[in-house]
Amino acid sequence: MAISSVLGYPRIGAEREWKKALEAFWAGKLEEAEFHGRLQEIRLDHLRKQQAKGIDLIPVNEFSYYDHVLDTAAMFGLIPKRFAYKGGIVPLSVYYGMARGTKEATACEMTKWFNTNYHYIVPELDGAEPVITENKPLAAYREAKEKLGIEGKPVIVGPLTFLKLSKGFAPEETDAWLNRLLPLYIQVLQDLARESVKWVQLDEPVLVTKLSDADRGRLKTIYDEFSTAVPGLNIMLQTYFESVENYSEIIQLPVKGIGLDFVHGFSGNLQSVKEHGFPADKVLGAGIVDGRGIWKASLNEKLGLLEGLTQFVTDDRLIVQSSCSLLHVPVTVKNETKLITELKNALAFADEKLDEIVNLTKAVSSGKDAIADELAANERDLQALKESAERNRKDVQVTVAAISSQQPERHLPFSERHVVQQQKWQLPILPTTTIGSFPQSAEVRKARQLWRKGEWTEEQYESFIREQIDLWIKLQEDIGLDVLVHGEFERTDMVEFFGEKLAGFAFTQFGWVQSYGSRCVKPPIIFGDVAFEKAMTVEETKYAQSKTRRPVKGMLTGPITIMNWSFVRDDIPREQIAYQLAYALRQEVEALEQAGIGMIQVDEPAVREGLPLKEEEQAEYLAWAVKAFRMTTCTVQDTTQIHTHMCYCEFHDMIDSIEAMDADVISIETSRSHGELIHSFEQNTYKLGIGLGVYDIHSPRVPEVKEMTGMVDRALRVLDPKLFWINPDCGLKTRGKEETVESLRNMVEATRISREKYALKI
Repeated sequence: MAISSVLGYPRIGAEREWKKALEAFWAGKLEEAEFHGRLQEIRLDHLRKQQAKGIDLIPVNEFSYYDHVLDTAAMFGLIPKRFAYKGGIVPLSVYYGMARGTKEATACEMTKWFNTNYHYIVPELDGAEPVITENKPLAAYREAKEKLGIEGKPVIVGPLTFLKLSKGFAPEETDAWLNRLLPLYIQVLQDLARESVKWVQLDEPVLVTKLSDADRGRLKTIYDEFSTAVPGLNIMLQTYFESVENYSEIIQLPVKGIGLDFVHGFSGNLQSVKEHGFPADKVLGAGIVDGRGIWKASLNEKLGLLEGLTQFVTDDRLIVQSSCSLLHVPVTVKNETKLITELKNALAFADEKLDEIVNLTKAVSSGKDAIADELAANERDLQALKESAERNRKDVQVTVAAISSQQPERHLPFSERHVVQQQKWQLPILPTTTIGSFPQSAEVRKARQLWRKGEWTEEQYESFIREQIDLWIKLQEDIGLDVLVHGEFERTDMVEFFGEKLAGFAFTQFGWVQSYGSRCVKPPIIFGDVAFEKAMTVEETKYAQSKTRRPVKGMLTGPITIMNWSFVRDDIPREQIAYQLAYALRQEVEALEQAGIGMIQVDEPAVREGLPLKEEEQAEYLAWAVKAFRMTTCTVQDTTQIHTHMCYCEFHDMIDSIEAMDADVISIETSRSHGELIHSFEQNTYKLGIGLGVYDIHSPRVPEVKEMTGMVDRALRVLDPKLFWINPDCGLKTRGKEETVESLRNMVEATRISREKYALKI
């Protein structure tokens, strides 16, 4: 008989209990012992839920105090020297210092987990000597067994993936590092084998990317050594997010099971199975329920796929599971009371996906009749959404089809636009600005809550927002910034705000997912055709501009970021969704310009995270992503300066596409990567305006002037000072007022020093 499993479960809790515990501990409101106890309660509750649902093989050790990649680094004692780690079990002060920074040490770099919106902490290997500090998978296994009687499946980031995601060593040192890490992995696995653990899940998502011959050799070495060291241990080599490369080689590895993604890697993995078969001595982990999307699976379609797979693998060697960890979806639909019926009935969050997996497993083992009622209800729910009015707006479909058939271009090229914009704005060399948002204090959040509950009138709330704008316009002027922002105090989230004002969107009450650390986001749901209804940002921006003679930027979120940071419909191509968003946002850009706003920032921090993992698919995606941005911005006057912003991604392989977006100014995060992106500009000429974030806003520390002037100096070795801007690396919403003001004052002082230094060179 087939069995059921998942690859991981959301950490945060249905009401974000995990986030609240973390932030209470960081604020000193929870003692460490109580903090550990509270997280254990959350962790065990998640295991009980999976047990009650009927999941056969329940994952353990995927729960984290912050991030699972950081956990792996801590387990192996890979702590950068600047954190003054003394050995032994890594203290929480050091663990969280690596993630968030301290007064004495900058945080480790943070970047996207493959092509998702989850961020991991990048391990730094330079100067470290790996050693096992504690066997965390073993502790998690024992806890589940002793407390709940669960025979858990420990989850561990695989050695090749861990190395490929780490930094701080030269390529020629890879084998040396592998030789240091392998004995530690083996020791962890041997401890698990001695405990009679039945299955261990080794996550190797890097196998869905193109590997060098050397890495393919390393992969074989790793699993050959594991097979020799722990011959009786059932290792599930788990992949996800796409189809595996080198399938014929991977299925020959000496492991007991191989997990494949039959959702996002559906066509490639299915083709490989059909072409090469599946080994008779291995178990197939069939990831057929989408771990990243929020739509109900078509149970009939999934059963058809499973039936096809049983031609190659018998039921007793089949595990029905999620395509990846459920970390990427909200916890449950059950608590959502405000969604329209057609939409709510078509949704499946983590708990509902557990039910889908259990039902599909039952049908594989006992036949369709065993879930006949579930199949009928499933088909009714999916058909109702398909036929809804929101998904059949012909006016939107026809207009967007016509506009997207044209090539969007500004009237003048950048070299000529830059001249007329300088004449209009008269900005100094190295102009300063911020990315858009200012601190969302408790007072701001309380005011919004009172307004949403109806306890404040529209007039009261609007008056409060204007008071905040007044305060921060004056502060920006006092600090000495050149280009100002209104602060975005009326916005909860940079995507949610716009989704609430566009047709085709829906919003959950409890649909939170983890983005990084305790930062949780509640992605909108794009479930219908997207359309502009009325101006969304004009009122606040126009008011802010009326309070100062300095330029105030209009602030929008771009079409690709809105799409990538939302849960999107899966019945039409993503390209089509992007163009619908672009046309709606173009109307907002035009409304801002008509209101006298001559600098407009259209943020696209999420462009790269939508980049397909398969190299052969990337050019097509970037082409339509760039086109969508240009569709949004191409109709403005030559003197209107278009800004954009990108953060926390590796951009070196898409510099050409960034330039093709044709924004007059782009700001890019580089502070956590310590200016490594600048290397890209040493290899590629960049001729548009650019600002490389000079300090990390995700850390509470106030950066010193010297740090920022050093960042500027390195950037201006390869970038034109006439086109260079100085700014923080991201919005300041999560920071406190005092640290924000102090940091910006230091940034302006660093700019003054740099202006004196570089003015002579112009």
